[in-house]
Amino acid sequence: MTAFVIFDVEVTDPAGYEGYKQLAAPTVALYGGEYIVRGGKTETLEGNWNPIRIVVLRFENMERAKAWINSQEYSEARALRHKYSISKAIVVEGA
Repeated sequence: MTAFVIFDVEVTDPAGYEGYKQLAAPTVALYGGEYIVRGGKTETLEGNWNPIRIVVLRFENMERAKAWINSQEYSEARALRHKYSISKAIVVEGA
């Protein structure tokens, strides 16, 4: 079943985060993933969730999504994301 990795990101250093984006994109493609949402305007419809930046990736399945996020290829980018942002991530199965 298709899996989606959803990030809620607060960028703390925009210049540094640009380096993350450059490194991350090729690793997503390497694992067969694709960007569905990459930033963009958000509007809260219910509750008190006010995300600043949402990123949604689609992978073939949950195993592939987890293989990507834990991969050696993504490790340098992941370290930059942790350095230049505060982020939360989940993976969810969907259609």
